[in-house]
Amino acid sequence: MMKNPTETPLWQHGADLLVAQLETLGVNHVFGIPGAKIDKVFDSLLDSHIQIIPVRHEANAAFMAAAVGRLTGRAGVALVTSGPGCSNLVTGMATATTEGDPVVALGGAVKRADSSKLVHQSMDTVSMFRPVTKFSAEVTDGDALTEVVSNAFRYAEQGRGGGAFISLPQDIVDDPVKGQPIPARKPVVQGAAPEDAISEAIGYIRQAKNPVLLLGLMASQAKNSDAIRRLLNKSHIPATSTYQAAGAINQEHFSRFAGRVGLFNNQAGDRLLRQADLIITIGYSPVEYEPAMWNSGKAKLVHIDVQPAEIDNNYLPDTELVGDIAATLDKLSEHINSVLNLSDEAAAILQDRQDQRQLLAVQGHKLSQFALHPLRIVRAMQDIINSDVTLTVDMGSFHIWIARYLYSFRARQIMISNGQQTMGVALPWAIGTWLVDPSRKVVSVSGDGGFLQSSMELETAVRLNANILHIIWVDQGYNMVAIQEEKKYQRVSAVNFGPVDFKLYAEAFGAKGFVVQNAESLEHTLRCAMDVQGPSVVAIPVDYADNPMLMGQLHLSQIL
Repeated sequence: MMKNPTETPLWQHGADLLVAQLETLGVNHVFGIPGAKIDKVFDSLLDSHIQIIPVRHEANAAFMAAAVGRLTGRAGVALVTSGPGCSNLVTGMATATTEGDPVVALGGAVKRADSSKLVHQSMDTVSMFRPVTKFSAEVTDGDALTEVVSNAFRYAEQGRGGGAFISLPQDIVDDPVKGQPIPARKPVVQGAAPEDAISEAIGYIRQAKNPVLLLGLMASQAKNSDAIRRLLNKSHIPATSTYQAAGAINQEHFSRFAGRVGLFNNQAGDRLLRQADLIITIGYSPVEYEPAMWNSGKAKLVHIDVQPAEIDNNYLPDTELVGDIAATLDKLSEHINSVLNLSDEAAAILQDRQDQRQLLAVQGHKLSQFALHPLRIVRAMQDIINSDVTLTVDMGSFHIWIARYLYSFRARQIMISNGQQTMGVALPWAIGTWLVDPSRKVVSVSGDGGFLQSSMELETAVRLNANILHIIWVDQGYNMVAIQEEKKYQRVSAVNFGPVDFKLYAEAFGAKGFVVQNAESLEHTLRCAMDVQGPSVVAIPVDYADNPMLMGQLHLSQIL
């Protein structure tokens, strides 16, 4: 870079200014795969403090960046080349936006002069990403480079997080440009919701006999979780949550927590919602759990979030408290002077939920059939997922067993999806999670179907020596699909596949491989795998014979 104190700095390459802007914004890692249209940016990154993480598939770059975004609140960054490099990102960016995870994706593009020609890897990526991101734009002039990048980060990070995409034509990053990095802006902090809305909500709370909190994905942000706990200290209102709000409730309030709800309308939390006369949603989005599944329309509905409600025929709030969630909850807490006396029905629901938790804790390890019952595996996983361990969960029927029966008390200790229900997220999420805090062990879990959709990233984990244990529930099928097909059609289609030697597979990448070979060895094998300092994989044969019970009124006393 050449500097003249009276002129805007001239940079030899646009890529150099782009990297300087990323450094100014506090980016620490960039996940991606290089290519001819974007390789100058990768070259410029070598002269920065930013760590380049080459991945083995572009979708996984977006997943890793999403983990960074979810855990830090600052956008993770994916960097890919033109054409299929960008199109491979779409699933990852759609998942990030649905899950509220801030991600900025930088995609190469052909030179501006070639954008209307049928040339190698020409593609209208801006239009392709617009439906699945909060922001999608191309840099059409070097002078606008830092402006576009800065705005992309602001869109990705503000309010409910999500994806932002920037198309970077090759001549923009290769040619000289004038400009200077725009300083990082402090996050825009909203105030609490307006006083009249808070007063209206307080009126509903005072009149309610059976109020319930329904916690959504934004409730699991640390400061919001802390504010929820302060509200519960004052009110003792019972709560349930979507899968994405795992960890928002701490152990002190666990007796008032009816567990997580999602997918099938048959949980303790669903029963609590059905008997409610007031439902207060906190940080909830309908994509997490469709309102038609839980809202009978009989209860008053209060919406607390950073943005107005997404209106649905089954989600029409009586009042909306829009603003900073934590500040709004603290304002509500100020007006609550007495704790709720639970109705007999609500107390019975919560007590039954507590009894089932205790039953699993005491009896779960006695399920001795092999292949293993899902509850036996969940019980064993609960022993290794202590407060210092973070868990990332893929999509499959195991995901329902874990979401319902494995508990946590730390905000965002568990990363779990129910929006796009994307397979293959767990391992790349785990890698991104470990990079955010290498002092923590990360456990990821998938089925054998989902694992093979992103298992190439085992090489990435080995290269980084990431301290990750990946657990595979093995049944040689897409079982979550199978149980739904069986219910609808009384037969299954296209859900079965062949066996894989996962121990040998893991070791081929340089990871440590384990296989559980009988029920008695489960806990010991998991402890040995947890003791590995670096990537390890455990394959556990699972018996899903009780999966159809997940779609009915499953009570653990039927199994344990």
